[in-house]
Amino acid sequence: MFKVAVIEDDIPTSNQLKSWIEAAKPEIRVDQWFSRDEAEAAIAREHYDAVVLDIELGRERHAGVAIINAINKAGGDSQGTPVLVVSAMPAAIYRSIMKALDAWDYLQKTSFGESDFIDTFLDILRTVKARNGRAEPAATRPCDDLSIDPLRQGATLWRGQRVNLPLTAQRILLALYEHKGQVVSYEQLFEVVKSGRNRDNIRKHVSTIREAFRELDEKFDAIENVPMRGFRWATEERG
Repeated sequence: MFKVAVIEDDIPTSNQLKSWIEAAKPEIRVDQWFSRDEAEAAIAREHYDAVVLDIELGRERHAGVAIINAINKAGGDSQGTPVLVVSAMPAAIYRSIMKALDAWDYLQKTSFGESDFIDTFLDILRTVKARNGRAEPAATRPCDDLSIDPLRQGATLWRGQRVNLPLTAQRILLALYEHKGQVVSYEQLFEVVKSGRNRDNIRKHVSTIREAFRELDEKFDAIENVPMRGFRWATEERG
């Protein structure tokens, strides 16, 4: 059974988020916490598969930041708990801040609906389930050149060096790497992005991935474009 914490001081909002989660996954356990103190105590006491939280709790404008730091500290360098931030704070300002803290995603209140929330939340659960179902994911074996944790931004390493990638690009990279030597179609890659499900957007993400690798290795050429079909991680670099 998945166990999720909803950390939100506004009771109607908390109940709404809980009802959406339970409607999407009736078997899930949802704990509701309404302050920083009780949330941090619960995180120290319980293991949650995912956390949904607001940044501002009561009079503490950035309580959510402290809670995310506590979650990251509890998780150590592996097995990080994915955090979905749901806040009224401006997304243009806070999304990048939350990503820097390894939050999974940021949804601004009043600008998303039930379907947006559920799609994002189910994406988290699918990734958690996939990771928990593999004792040693192919993409994170220590002997591999590439190491990826799809739940944590900043956890992608190429030959021991950190690759600076946004989370969406990181998920696309994981999809390519898990199918090394095989074509990953555009349609398959659409499944790992939350918005912009079109070929141009996928190509932009792949370009971002290539640029990030070439900052570390100017000869990097492991991602092949397969015209009209998609992309492939070559079993051997061509460069």
